[in-house]
Amino acid sequence: MPAITEPAPAKINLALHVRRRRPDGYHDLETLFAFATEGDVVTVEPAQTNSFTITGPFAAALLPVESIAPTPNTTPAKAGAQLGTANDEAPRSFSAASWHGNLVTAAADAFTTAFAPEAYHAITLEKHLPIASGIGGGSADAAATLRALARLHGIAPTDPRLHDIAAKLGADVPACLANRTTLGTGKGDTLTTLEGLSGTPLLLVNPGVAVSTAAVFKTWDGHDRGPIPEGNLLDRAKAGRNDLEPPALALAPVIAEVRTLLDAAQGVLLSRMSGSGATCFALFETPEARNTAATAAQAKGWWTLATKLA
Repeated sequence: MPAITEPAPAKINLALHVRRRRPDGYHDLETLFAFATEGDVVTVEPAQTNSFTITGPFAAALLPVESIAPTPNTTPAKAGAQLGTANDEAPRSFSAASWHGNLVTAAADAFTTAFAPEAYHAITLEKHLPIASGIGGGSADAAATLRALARLHGIAPTDPRLHDIAAKLGADVPACLANRTTLGTGKGDTLTTLEGLSGTPLLLVNPGVAVSTAAVFKTWDGHDRGPIPEGNLLDRAKAGRNDLEPPALALAPVIAEVRTLLDAAQGVLLSRMSGSGATCFALFETPEARNTAATAAQAKGWWTLATKLA
């Protein structure tokens, strides 16, 4: 059976309103999810034992857990890679020291338990997106793993069990599983499909810092500033906000420098921080305007992805 490859595109929050803290520890959110056309890539194929390999520019940022012994059905790893960034001289490649400890393998475990308890898989993650950066990298990877395994085993993509698995993996995973523009409510996993802005030039910029989502929520002031208004998608996004941007700025002030650059760019339609940061995004009128802004960001040594909305 041939290998199945699934894209795991970057997620952005066009607006993110935090309404209140829930008894279960999550927060009630209203967010406009949208997706880039580029990001990470997940490949799965049948195997005699489970194995997980990470390649790509940000592979080294996902250290294998060397202290955990491989399980009987897990292929042992190569020596662990050191932490690195996309500015390393060459992409790193390593096999995870254990099948455990990553959202991709958690998704695979949950899928096989529900649908294929006797199956084993070789999974490869091409890691192109920076980690802990507010663009759903881990959630998108887990969702792509679920979609790929569903294709491999002939499971309908609309099977409600896939959504249930995704919701247990993380608040953003159901939106990443749907992989289309949606309004997320509840803890972000109640989704309503939205239309608009597909093909809009998009620039992602990360200043090279990772921001803890837990720390950002802990710093949030707890004030409910109201819902996302009605209207077309761009108007709703412009009238909205990201309630996590002020606490993220307190933790990583360099985010303000990114916003200043993007806000001042020619042809910008909207700029904002995505998720809990530190990646910021901007929508542009033209690819040329986007590319000019990307060049300016790259001159500061920041990571950029010049793409478009899916």
